[in-house]
Amino acid sequence: MNGELFPRERTEIAPGAVLVPDWLAPERQRELLAACRAWARPPAGLRTVHTPGGGTMTARQVCLGLHWYPYGYARTAVDGDGAPVKPMPDWLAQLGREAVACAYGPGDTGPAAEAAYDIALINFYGGDSRMGMHRDSDEKSGAPVVSLSLGDSCVFRFGTTASRGRPYTDVELRSGDLFVFGGPARLAYHGVPKVMPGTGPAWLGLAGRLNLTLRVSGLDLPGAPPG
Repeated sequence: MNGELFPRERTEIAPGAVLVPDWLAPERQRELLAACRAWARPPAGLRTVHTPGGGTMTARQVCLGLHWYPYGYARTAVDGDGAPVKPMPDWLAQLGREAVACAYGPGDTGPAAEAAYDIALINFYGGDSRMGMHRDSDEKSGAPVVSLSLGDSCVFRFGTTASRGRPYTDVELRSGDLFVFGGPARLAYHGVPKVMPGTGPAWLGLAGRLNLTLRVSGLDLPGAPPG
């Protein structure tokens, strides 16, 4: 947002959880949006996720590398069209490593500096979409989760590892922002209680919000890797 009295700065929201505002330059945001639009096409494209209890997630999702479903991973879109999942591009995995290095500093990344980011979960939020408080706990790796935002701003609620309730911190995530959580915050509950329609940059050409979540699976699933 232009014309702010104080520029937004890198902020540690909790130990291991770091916000880096405006990390993605406009051209990189355009490139990511174009890639997301290609990934969203069938086969194994954008889908609506249904929970075991009969609920429906209001954010729609497409996966790369491995397909996430409640609550596990597969090599095919088992709750979609059954097609093999699209591969995780090397350049996107490298972007994940760069994000961790930026958030934590080049001397404080530990094993994450060489972590093989092999999964991307891409969620599309319309104006009335939400995401309840949850933990990213279906991976075996403890490498940090990398979250990239495109389009409309949202309220990102970041809690503790103990419960879905308070205490939590509400953070505004805007287009181009980076949020990384690892270490003691790796299994913290988090969610998106609100999206703010019409707040994305006009030059991006996106109505709604895209969130790219990059993870290291640590899984050894049967079958050949996709691609």
